[in-house]
Amino acid sequence: MSKITTATIRQMKTEGRPITMLTAYDYSMAKLVDEAGIDMILVGDSLANTMLGYDSTLPVTMDEMVHHVKAVCRGTEQAMVVADLPFMSYQVSKKEALRNAGRFLKGSTASAVKLEGGREIAETVRAIVNAGIPVVGHLGLTPQSVHQLGGYKVQGKDESAAKKLLADARCLEEAGAFCVVLECVPTPLAKLVTESLGIPTIGIGAGPHCDGQVLVIHDMLGLYPRQSPKFVKKYVNLHESIAASLKQYKEEVTARTFPAPEHCFNMSEEVLKKLY
Repeated sequence: MSKITTATIRQMKTEGRPITMLTAYDYSMAKLVDEAGIDMILVGDSLANTMLGYDSTLPVTMDEMVHHVKAVCRGTEQAMVVADLPFMSYQVSKKEALRNAGRFLKGSTASAVKLEGGREIAETVRAIVNAGIPVVGHLGLTPQSVHQLGGYKVQGKDESAAKKLLADARCLEEAGAFCVVLECVPTPLAKLVTESLGIPTIGIGAGPHCDGQVLVIHDMLGLYPRQSPKFVKKYVNLHESIAASLKQYKEEVTARTFPAPEHCFNMSEEVLKKLY
C-alpha cells in the first residue's frame, strides 16, 4: 500500500470509501495504528490530557507537540500524519501560524496540520495552504474554545448555530482546507454539511453520515477507567487487563516466583568456582 496523501483522502470521498482516523502520540502506538491500515493518524492536542496529565488541551505547547509528532512520524510508513496546532500557536497572527505550521513539516514527515475554527480563521487557513501546507479544519465542539462554549457540549442544535456551522464549513473549504473534522454535532446537521461540501468530513460524535470517523485511541482501547463520552465505542478494556498484569507482577516478585528458571541465564560451574 502506498503512502496516503491529500489526493487519496479526496478520492475516497469521491468514491464513497469511508476514511479511518485515530490519534497516536508516540512511536509504538503509531506503528500499531499504521500496521492496522488506518488512513490518517492525528497527533492531537489531546495529548495534553492523555500523555501529559493536564485537565484540558490548553496547556500543551508547540515544543511538546513537535516532540510527539516526530515520534509518531518515525513509527508511520503509510498513514497520513496530521499535527494539531495547539492553543495560541495560530491565533495571534498569520505570520506566527505559518511559522508554527512549518515547524511540523520541516522537523518531521507530517503531511498536514489541523486547527480549530471557522470564518474567523479562514484567512489563516488560506495563508497556510498558500505556503504549501495542507490543512484540516475542525468545527463543532472545539476543545480550545471550551471556556467560551461553556463546557463540552453538542454544538449546532439550534437554527442560528446550525447555519453558522454550515457557513463555517463552506468557508473553510473555500479557504483551501482539504477536509474538516466535525465534533459533537447532531447527526442530521453533520449529514447536511457532508453533502454540502466537496471535501471530506471526519466525524467524532457526529453520526454515521460523515465521510470518515476519528476517535482518541486511549478512549477506544479503554485505557482509562473514567467514563467515556457517549460517542465513544470501547473495543477493548485495556485498563483492566493492564492493571491485572501489574498486580500479578508485583505478587510474583514479592513471592519470588519471578524470575523463574526459564527467565534466567547460567554460566559454567568451572568459571563459577574460579570466581569463588
